[in-house]
Amino acid sequence: MGRIKTAQVKSVGKDIFEKHSDKFTADFSKNKQVLRENFTVSSKKLENVIAGYITKLKRQAEKV
Repeated sequence: MGRIKTAQVKSVGKDIFEKHSDKFTADFSKNKQVLRENFTVSSKKLENVIAGYITKLKRQAEKV
């Protein structure tokens, strides 16, 4: 069981992933770096949660 993501994290993560899915990979640390370089996130914790959610979305997309 994982942590439950808030609606804010899900909506922001989905928007970023849909618009820039070609920049992200299935690797969390690379996604965190891409997020840090291209977007402004208010806190480090929120940045990590969004990067983790984007990683999850990318892995799901690769399975299909």
